[in-house]
Amino acid sequence: MSDLKIAVLGSGANGASIGADLTRDGVDVTLIEQWPSHVEAMRANGLTIDMAEGALHVQPRTLHLCEVAELKHSFDVVLLLMKAYDTRWACQLIEPYLAADGVIAGVQNGMSTDTIAEVVGAHRTMGTVIEISSTMYEPGVVHRHSGPARSWFAVGAMDPAAAHQEQRVADLLAHSGTVARVDDIRATKWMKLVSNSTVLVTTAILGAPMLDAISVPGMRELMIRAGQEALDTGSALGYPILPIFGLLAAEVEKPETVVETLLDKLYAGFVLPGATTTVLQDWSKGRHSEVDDLNGEVVRSAAGVGVATPVNSAIVEVAHRIERGELAPGPESIAVLQGLIS
Repeated sequence: MSDLKIAVLGSGANGASIGADLTRDGVDVTLIEQWPSHVEAMRANGLTIDMAEGALHVQPRTLHLCEVAELKHSFDVVLLLMKAYDTRWACQLIEPYLAADGVIAGVQNGMSTDTIAEVVGAHRTMGTVIEISSTMYEPGVVHRHSGPARSWFAVGAMDPAAAHQEQRVADLLAHSGTVARVDDIRATKWMKLVSNSTVLVTTAILGAPMLDAISVPGMRELMIRAGQEALDTGSALGYPILPIFGLLAAEVEKPETVVETLLDKLYAGFVLPGATTTVLQDWSKGRHSEVDDLNGEVVRSAAGVGVATPVNSAIVEVAHRIERGELAPGPESIAVLQGLIS
């Protein structure tokens, strides 16, 4: 592993957290980021990852996006941590600098693996699932809510030609958390989409941290309904229901209780006080969120297999209203959401 050249493409909160762990452990890694102030802060003062376990401070190698064109070498592994909607152009950016036998691992939410494969080929594509919670509001400083002991990844090739890369990617991500190698990465990613559809946008619409949101009257039921629609859609698409986040095989045998069990497992093992979703973080910065790649993916996929998704459709509508500035995250927006569903 020591002679491999690694890139973290997209070095925001989660990408910087993983990049810091790799830097700490002596991996030859370059952090590539589109926020200029963040790159300059890391160059000037290093990168600080604040965790409950203590702060990690490293001096990573960094590049602005525009500096990628100046590279004189290729990367053996690219850990892609851009937003799901940025996947295609980001892969096109880095593809000229990906080694012939290299691999891009989509360490992202959403079903982005096929998009990566369309750009670089399935034989150079690795699917992953990520469960890590971090926030960043100040350049060069990340608040990581789930340290390596509470972070989880799954890794799997979607093409047999890339199977030999699974261990390489798993070994890299193991610097930042527990890693599982899986046989069906698409189904595993859909299970993560079920979880994301349950939690990410719903709690963001309320404008509250995840742990606070679920205790608001009616929220838990709303979240479970959104997740159940996603699970039903996955089943209609032919995806098996798989255990993730440490679920036991017996816990996924009853489709009618899987979403609730998954939600409870997520909150018990990964959600910490004060942690907000990436969607709410994007909105607080005035940015477009990944709603179209999360609940929107459920709605689009469900339309092709005849599954009704009234809750996810309403979630997407309210999220779009927030992003257009017509609503603000908070109880009023949840009331609008509930009105659309009823």
